[in-house]
Amino acid sequence: MNLTSNPVQEIFGDVKCPGDKSISQRILIIGSLLNCDINVSGFLNAKDPLSTMAALNQIGASINKDGDLVKIKKRSRPFNSPESSIYLGNSGTGIRLMTGLISGLNLKATLIGDESLSQRPMSRVVNPLVKMGKKISTNDGKTPIKIKGGSINDNFEYQMPIASAQVKSSLILASLSSGNSIHIEEPKVTRDHTEKMIEYCGGKIDVQNSSEGKIITLNKSNLAEISSYEVVGDFSSAAFIIVAALISKKSKVLIKNVGLNATRKGLLEVLLKMNANIKIVNRRKTCNETCGDLIVESSALEGIEVSDSIIPNIIDEIPILSVAASFAEGETVIKNASELKVKESDRLKATSDGLEAMKIKHDILDDGLIIYGQNNDVPVSKEIDSFGDHRIAMSFLVAGTRSKEGIIVKNCKNIETSFPDFLNTMNALGMKIHG
Repeated sequence: MNLTSNPVQEIFGDVKCPGDKSISQRILIIGSLLNCDINVSGFLNAKDPLSTMAALNQIGASINKDGDLVKIKKRSRPFNSPESSIYLGNSGTGIRLMTGLISGLNLKATLIGDESLSQRPMSRVVNPLVKMGKKISTNDGKTPIKIKGGSINDNFEYQMPIASAQVKSSLILASLSSGNSIHIEEPKVTRDHTEKMIEYCGGKIDVQNSSEGKIITLNKSNLAEISSYEVVGDFSSAAFIIVAALISKKSKVLIKNVGLNATRKGLLEVLLKMNANIKIVNRRKTCNETCGDLIVESSALEGIEVSDSIIPNIIDEIPILSVAASFAEGETVIKNASELKVKESDRLKATSDGLEAMKIKHDILDDGLIIYGQNNDVPVSKEIDSFGDHRIAMSFLVAGTRSKEGIIVKNCKNIETSFPDFLNTMNALGMKIHG
């Protein structure tokens, strides 16, 4: 599916931020472990969370959608090993977190994904689980992941070689679901939705700051039942609306219910340093997650050098940050972002290819980009390939607002994995995107 985004002068209006994809997946998993009736509101009705829901039902959970609510029902029997392979589609979060959960439950299962997911590295989560006592095989570090047996060791200690919230959460879920303790040291701070959700449900989890990262200790925990859970808005989805408003010439947008978790809102801090006009109002806490409303107005952005330490917390937002940097006066330097190469696509190359099509001067590095921005509308020399990556597709569709004659982005169907209402949302605010 190819989409065209035409130039516009202004983005204007109010919008409610769609539910957080990461939190939606985690409440399904942890909610299923609680084994009680839970009504989940704000759930992101997108392919990634829905594939995690289907995977949980395949091992014996009872989860269904009822209008805008997701209902997790109390199980009458234990979880069970599935009769067929568990398909997680394009969801890296889903497959890695489910690998941890299934390992802790002592089930046997084979986990697979689509063509894109089948190319992504799985050793980073499988290797520590094997050290924890599990018998797991992969296809040279990639899917299928075959969980064959073994038991999770108690009081496992792990120093993570890379900063990854998915790996951290997988190991925590393996220990939680097996009734064990674990001690994890992460080299840099990563998103902490799993820890916050366990804490919200009464789990014994301790988090201490280290030099650059955190030390997380989960003690043996019996979680308390909850009857409801509200998913806050996804900052990563809000990022596209934020940048569209910032780079458009006469814009003002109110984005309601945006998740403002300290480990997720790094892009907000970067954009504010770039002279973005963004105000936070109605800040509050919902189910142990900070959220608020954002007022975003057109801004004369300025290039900056992005701090290395914040990169793990903006890794998903670097493509849309690159679009913002394209229309910021001066250099924007992004380094220490080699993780981009192993996302849904090689996002570093895909972003560079898109910038090249927009005739934005830039240097591609081994681990990042240097973007030489300017505040003029851009000509686009050719179609931009998203490589089937939802974040690349949405980023360059946003860039279309500042193109001279529009931007055609190829392979946009994967937008459905994280922001299925993207077109309707953006067009309601004044963008002109069509098939």
